[in-house]
Amino acid sequence: MEEEPDLVIRVAVKSDIKYVYPILQEMERSAKERGTGIARRKPQLLCKKMYEGKAVIALTHEGEWVGFSYIESWSNGAFVSNSGMIVHPRYRGMHVASRIKEMTFELSRGLYPRANIFSITTGAAVLSMNHHLGFRPVTYAEITKDPAFWDQCKACVNHDILESRGRKICLCTAMMYEPARCMNEGKNFQFEKVDTVLL
Repeated sequence: MEEEPDLVIRVAVKSDIKYVYPILQEMERSAKERGTGIARRKPQLLCKKMYEGKAVIALTHEGEWVGFSYIESWSNGAFVSNSGMIVHPRYRGMHVASRIKEMTFELSRGLYPRANIFSITTGAAVLSMNHHLGFRPVTYAEITKDPAFWDQCKACVNHDILESRGRKICLCTAMMYEPARCMNEGKNFQFEKVDTVLL
């Protein structure tokens, strides 16, 4: 394991839109390399998240992008997804993803304190990070039924599997953090409020 790099990890701002295309290119390249399905994101979506203060970006002090993630709300704010986690290949294995994940989670909890936060992934590292934050495995029936969420899966190579099973099962594992349950069990994740400053 390499030493953790000294990075700037913060809520993305309007001026970060210059990183959108490199981020999207790495998302697609990485998915092909792993042979896993991934819903393709449009540049407009990532730009929107940066403008709204609903994305987290990691950069070197010289301004090179290192990692990225964003949040999306569903079912009138009842659910929030942590999505689009990507780390530049040069910075993998240095705990960058976990640092981004924690800030994305904090941002989700700050903006939507009562929402159930969910994540679907095929990646073991993301599953481990989710578990650390108090997420538990759930069935697809327990996360949002918002058609707009599931429509994002149309670009995934595994979409036929999802549809053939009535959107009840696929290759991704669903995990969810439920604030009410975690508080009742005394496991509520403590977080610091993330300030969003749009430039």
